[in-house]
Formats: sequence, C-alpha cells, structure tokens
Amino acid sequence: MKRLLIVAHAPSPNTRRLAEAALRGARHDDIEAVEAVWKPPLEAGPEDVLACHGILLGTTENLGYMSGALKDFFDRSYYAVIDHQQGLPCALYVRAGQDGTGTRRAVESIATGLRWSWARDPLICRGDWQETFVDQVEELGLYMAAGLDAGIL
Repeated sequence: MKRLLIVAHAPSPNTRRLAEAALRGARHDDIEAVEAVWKPPLEAGPEDVLACHGILLGTTENLGYMSGALKDFFDRSYYAVIDHQQGLPCALYVRAGQDGTGTRRAVESIATGLRWSWARDPLICRGDWQETFVDQVEELGLYMAAGLDAGIL
C-alpha cells in the first residue's frame, strides 16, 4: 500500500473545503492501493514525509508568500528528509486572492532544494472564490493518487 500525504493549510471554511476535496479525490473508489492522509502543516512533520510515496501541498497566499504554517512544516522537515525522499512526486495547489506567483515560486524553490519531482504544474486558484476550485483540487488529489496507484509517479 502506498501513501499519499496531503499537507494543506485550511484556516477558513473554503480552504477546508479544498483540503477535503483533495482528500476525497485521493480516496476515489477506483484507487485501490493508495492510502491518503491529510494533515495540517502544523501537525505534519518529517516522519510523515518519510512514510509517504507522494505529497500534495496546499496553501493560502499570504502577503505574496506561502502560509506561515506551511513554511513551518518545511522548516521542521527539510533537513530530516532531504537525503531520504529525493524524487518524491509532489503537487501544489494555492488559494490565491491575488496572483499566487510569489507563493508558487517559494514552494517550488523549496521542493527543488529537496529534489522532489513535480507530478503536475501547480494549481493556482486565484481571485474571488469560485466553486470550480473545489472540483479542480479534487481532480488534483485524484491525479496524484491514481498516478501512485498505477505506478507512474
């Protein structure tokens, strides 16, 4: 059984819906050999990264950067996992009130330093809230889990 770790910051009802959508997609009935787990960034740590086969990151855009909670997760995990999870398939979604560019760049920089492998371009849910964001994030969760399940990620 493979494990998909979802580390998603969800400080509001809408961002919680996004995290739940990622988890729902990753737990789709057609996925047979992947266990999906969602942990808020302040609860996730290096032991979770070391135990996973893929990671889906979710964050809000805060002042043009990732959430402090996700940054804290990276600060606590970076050196503990850098030599052990190179090539880890990863994906990202950003709930951005503006354009999400700074947030995307910051997370991509850290993932590059960890030598993680992007499974898909980051999903930026920008601007005013749209219900389609939920479907897009659910699809991203399904994509990650299906890739792990099929052995292509």
